[in-house]
Amino acid sequence: MIAAATPVSIVQVISQTVRPLMQRYDIPGMAVGVVIGEQSYIVDRGVPSKATKQTVDPATLFEIGSVTKTFTATLASYAQLTGKLSLSDMVSTDLPVLRGSAFDRVRLLNLGTHTAGGLPLQVPDNVISDAQLISYLQHWKPSYPPGTHRVYSNVSIGLLGMIVAARMHEDFATAMQRALFTPLGLRHTYINVPEAEMGNYAQGYTSKDLPVRMAPGELWAEAYGIRTTAGDLLQWLKDNMAMVPLDATLQRALIDTHTGYYDVEPITQDLIWEQYAYPVSLARLEDGNSARILFDANPAIALNPPQPPHDAVLLNKTGSTNGFSTYVAFIPAKKIGIVLLANKNYPIPARVATAYAILSKLR
Repeated sequence: MIAAATPVSIVQVISQTVRPLMQRYDIPGMAVGVVIGEQSYIVDRGVPSKATKQTVDPATLFEIGSVTKTFTATLASYAQLTGKLSLSDMVSTDLPVLRGSAFDRVRLLNLGTHTAGGLPLQVPDNVISDAQLISYLQHWKPSYPPGTHRVYSNVSIGLLGMIVAARMHEDFATAMQRALFTPLGLRHTYINVPEAEMGNYAQGYTSKDLPVRMAPGELWAEAYGIRTTAGDLLQWLKDNMAMVPLDATLQRALIDTHTGYYDVEPITQDLIWEQYAYPVSLARLEDGNSARILFDANPAIALNPPQPPHDAVLLNKTGSTNGFSTYVAFIPAKKIGIVLLANKNYPIPARVATAYAILSKLR
C-alpha cells in the first residue's frame, strides 16, 4: 500500500504494473482506470491500432464483451422497479411464444444468474435469425432442474435482455440508451457505434495477433455488445458504488443487482455480478474467475432469503471478445474500483492478478 498516495504515485503504480503485462502478451493498447474515493485516474498506454500508430487516449473505444451483461442486468432491475416485469416471472409468461416449453419452469431470475438449467455458452452457429432462435428455445431441454446449477451462458442473459426490451416496448439498444446511458451521463458508451465515433474505435487483435472486431449475431447486443471508454466504464463503477447523485429508482436498480442469490463456491452469484466477501485473497479471486467457473456446470445453492446488498464485498466481472479483454472490480466499502481495457484477447488469470496487484497497493 502506498504510504502517502499522490496522483503521481498512483499513476506510477498503474504504469509499473501494466508495463510487463503488455510486454508479456504483446498487447498493442490498454486503458487502465482506478477510482479511489472522490478521485479518478486513467492511464493510457500503447496504440489503438498497429496500422495507424496513434496513441490510446480518453476517447478510445474498447469492446467490453461480457461486462455488457452487468448493464443488461441493471436494465432488468430497472424494468422490475418500474413495473414492467418481475424477476420471479416464468420466462414463458413474459415471452408467450415459449409457452409449453421448458421455459414454463424457468424464471427470469434464473436467466440473470446463469441457473436456467444448462443453456449453452453461445447461440448455436446455425441460429442466425430471431425465428430460428425462438425455434431453438422452444425445443431446448435443460440438463438440470432450474436453480440447481450455474452454467455461464450468453444465451441466458441475452434472452433476459430480449424480454426486458419487449416489456419496455423498445428495441434493446434504444431501451439501454434511454434508461441507462443517457441518465447516467455515459456519453461515449454505445451498442451501435455512430459513424462519427468510428475513428475512436480501437482495432482488436486475437491471441495470435490477427486483427478482428466483433461481428453482430443473435443476442450479441444483450450479451457482449457494448463499446465504451475507460472514463465511462469507471463512471459505471462509481454509479454502482452510489458515489454520484442519481434518480432514486435508477440508483436502486443498480444496487439491487448486488443482491446475492446463489452460493456457487467460491463466488456468490448476484444478478450477473460475481461477489466475494471482502477482504478476499488472490487465490480465491483467481478460482472464481477460473475456467471451471466459466465453462463447467457448478452446483448452485439458493440463498433463501437472498443476501441483501452490502458494502463489505468485492464485485467483479470479466469480459472478452475475440480481439478485446476487459476486467472490472470494485469494493463499495472502500469506494475503490478498477477497470482494465485492452485491444487484445489475453488470459483472464493475468487480468485478475494485475488488477489485484494494483488494488493491493492503492487501498
